[in-house]
Amino acid sequence: MITNTELEYKGNLYPNHIVEFAQDTDKIYFTTDNGVVLQITILRGSIIRFRYATNYNFEPDFSYAIDPEATMGYSKLEVVENDTEYIISTARLNILVDKKTLRTQISDLNGTIINEDELGFHWEENYEYGGNTVKLSKITQSGESFYGMGDKAMHSNLKGKRVENWVTDQFAYAKEQDPLYKAIPFYIGLNKGIAYGIYFDNSFRTGFDFSQERRNITSFWAEGGEMNYYFIFGPDMPKVVSSYSSLTGTPELPPMWALGFHQSKWSYYPESNVKEIASEFRKLQIPCDAIYLDIDYMDGFRCFTWDKNHFPDPKRMIQELEEDGFKTVVMIDPGIKVDRDYWIYNEALENGYFCKRGDGPLMHGKVWPGECNFPDFTNPAVREWWAELYKEFMSDLGVHAVWNDMNEPAVMEVPSKTAPLDTRHDYDGNPCTHRKAHNVYGMQMVRATYEGVKKYVYPKRPFVITRAAFSGTQRYSSTWTGDNVATWEHLWIANVQVQRMCLSGYSFVGSDIGGFAEQPDGELFARWVQLGIFHPFCRVHSSGDHGDQEPWSFGSEITDIVRKFVELRYQLLPYLYTMFYKYTKENVPMVQSLVFFDQEDNQTHFRTDEFIFGDKILVCPIQEPNAQGRRMYVPRGEWYDFWTNEFVEGGKEKWVAAALDMIPIFVKAGSIIPKYPIQQYVGEKKIEELVLDVYYKEGTETSEVYEDANNGYDYKKGRYSLSNYKLTGKDNSLIIQLFKDGTFDTEYEKMKLNFHGLPFEISSVKIDNEEIPLKSISINDNNDLLIDKNFTLLHLSGKE
Repeated sequence: MITNTELEYKGNLYPNHIVEFAQDTDKIYFTTDNGVVLQITILRGSIIRFRYATNYNFEPDFSYAIDPEATMGYSKLEVVENDTEYIISTARLNILVDKKTLRTQISDLNGTIINEDELGFHWEENYEYGGNTVKLSKITQSGESFYGMGDKAMHSNLKGKRVENWVTDQFAYAKEQDPLYKAIPFYIGLNKGIAYGIYFDNSFRTGFDFSQERRNITSFWAEGGEMNYYFIFGPDMPKVVSSYSSLTGTPELPPMWALGFHQSKWSYYPESNVKEIASEFRKLQIPCDAIYLDIDYMDGFRCFTWDKNHFPDPKRMIQELEEDGFKTVVMIDPGIKVDRDYWIYNEALENGYFCKRGDGPLMHGKVWPGECNFPDFTNPAVREWWAELYKEFMSDLGVHAVWNDMNEPAVMEVPSKTAPLDTRHDYDGNPCTHRKAHNVYGMQMVRATYEGVKKYVYPKRPFVITRAAFSGTQRYSSTWTGDNVATWEHLWIANVQVQRMCLSGYSFVGSDIGGFAEQPDGELFARWVQLGIFHPFCRVHSSGDHGDQEPWSFGSEITDIVRKFVELRYQLLPYLYTMFYKYTKENVPMVQSLVFFDQEDNQTHFRTDEFIFGDKILVCPIQEPNAQGRRMYVPRGEWYDFWTNEFVEGGKEKWVAAALDMIPIFVKAGSIIPKYPIQQYVGEKKIEELVLDVYYKEGTETSEVYEDANNGYDYKKGRYSLSNYKLTGKDNSLIIQLFKDGTFDTEYEKMKLNFHGLPFEISSVKIDNEEIPLKSISINDNNDLLIDKNFTLLHLSGKE
């Protein structure tokens, strides 16, 4: 007998014509003759979810990425049918669904096409694993640019690039190498002044092609799961990023010390070495808030243990470090050593908490302790157990924060660098293999860590760090860009990576300052510190294999430069803390690429070096050796040179001198920048007065300063102080209005205002409409003014 075994449907499959339409409140369903169902959900007038099923069946609707507390709601929804298409209208958008092909087109209310399917949704059966490879292609508009996608070591504009998302331990990665440690399948499109975003909520290995394979086509796909994506309309890029951040969440405020300078190494041990490092910071008066303990503090790399030879009394050591202003941060990895004498291993084994292979045996692999098994953090019971393991560290020993590493998960001595694909996971009641769970494994580990740390440092706030991440991980943890290298190229990469992560909704991020692998020379280290102090997470970390990498390791000249810039970070802590507040409340990225700052200026679309720190300070790092300055682009607007107070008109390139102890920094005209006195650690000094650097502008500008107790949760009960300043400048006068919210009473009573760029000599001062004799207030030659913190209106006038 001859049998034809050729697969009937091998290759791409496409939806055909629509045969059924239905609507259920915010959900609209289109069913095709060949069993494809498109579900369009209106979350807001500007956020539309597209979800496709094949063979009539949707998978369970579950996502680790979407914040359960995300705000939804819309004001208008209409559906109209004509001969060729359905037209869905919201208050912001029109969505066309083609009756013959199920392809979609999205336009604004002016009829401008923003996003349009090319082949649209299609799929291919996966005969090896089951399910489908799901695909979608869209037309790339002429001149369109693309940004986002999280942790990518490449140019900020992704036009012409092809990337994938599969969290991977990439030691000493190279420029353009992909994938890396994080999977954030979200991009921003920008064309003709209109920005939109697409978030592909699929945790399988995903790929994105931004017009590389075909010049006018953008496509994305996943090796399993559903085609499930969110379209987010701007038209401004800040609106896109804000909406994406509201979908996937933002963190709560960290303790302020977490925004200080941190020092780490693989590894500081024994205890005497840790104490020596701490002592040297205080001796040299270089501010520092945290010291990190890498894996060598453990007993044979067993998690939640201590090597008693190196650390005979960790509780005492942690307490003594805290008395000197240092917080202790410890590393915890996911791999649990196979050891029948190890109580954590036995507990996990007895309760069935370890991941298993497809046919039942435990998944195992080599990591630092040797043979390890790996907890299934996608199981809620495992996360609850893991969180409880932090009780001794946090409550009893006084550890302040936890750092999760190797949580991709990284597995040594195997080509894949990770768990086998047939490894089974609970996935919160949606059982699956590692193909689906891999990208969220590290996220769920750090989620469990966050819950444990939060519980056992209470009533203080938690601080957690992770290497691996998926969209939404920012709700639980800060992060860094992984095992980089001490090269000038990696300094450039670090700059671009942090900007991209912030654009991708994940602002609490930094790099290993100075490089993890190899060792920088003094010049590179100094230049990296100058960049790193303007990143939300600021930590020196190195492998230690190639030499020391502390601030004093490169001679006195470099030590002085490092001190100068670390001191600047500590002065700017109230500004940085306010940035974080705006990130948590308004979803504003803490570091902004120039294209985010001014998308209408075409000159910003391909800039990588310059960035906005917060929304008032322009920074441009020096990224080449032996440089005494550089050309940079100053974005449109008016700026002041931070060092010289020179007034600069933006919208053009400019040569800026920058000796080794300087980098180009500019402040937006009209800004009010808050500063604290230099401290060796957060909380060392009582803040006697708040310094406000006021930069004159002809016109109006607003600024904010957020303050609270710097730790704890009273701020959620209204015990915060939010000061809103409105500056109005004229030829011969300057008016500052202060509006306050919150019930927190700051410890200082006075504010010292430093005026920059005043075009007049102060001849009169009115506070709250009462003229103040110049003799009774302090105004020196530098235009410094000491004023009561409770003023509401300040009016400076010049001589007529």
